Amino acid sequence: QVQLVESGGGLVQAGGSLRLSCAASGRTSSVYTMAWFRQAPGKEREFVAAIRWSEGITYYRDSVKDRVTISRDNAKNSVFLQMNRLKPEDTYVYYCAAAYTAARPVDAKGYDTWGQGTQVTVSS
Repeated sequence: QVQLVESGGGLVQAGGSLRLSCAASGRTSSVYTMAWFRQAPGKEREFVAAIRWSEGITYYRDSVKDRVTISRDNAKNSVFLQMNRLKPEDTYVYYCAAAYTAARPVDAKGYDTWGQGTQVTVSS
């Protein structure tokens, strides 16, 4: 199994940037895809971005793809989410997730391990 720990969330003004980090530990050799999802209270988790661990192929939510970049550092077993030009509607808890199979990257059901989440709050 893999353990995931997110960091980098916080309070930022609209127009600012944040870089979320997710450190993976444990059996990281079994990871196929890493992703970021977001969730508002009482809502379902939404896909934000994903990256195939070996090939580096990336996937993005259409509504944010011009403002976010997902990247990885295989040597450090970490994945990052750079978010720019943040808006108040980007306020969510952001979760890192790992999938061990080639499931659809946008589908939360395909992910096996989740981090504890990190709060991102964008003030207007």
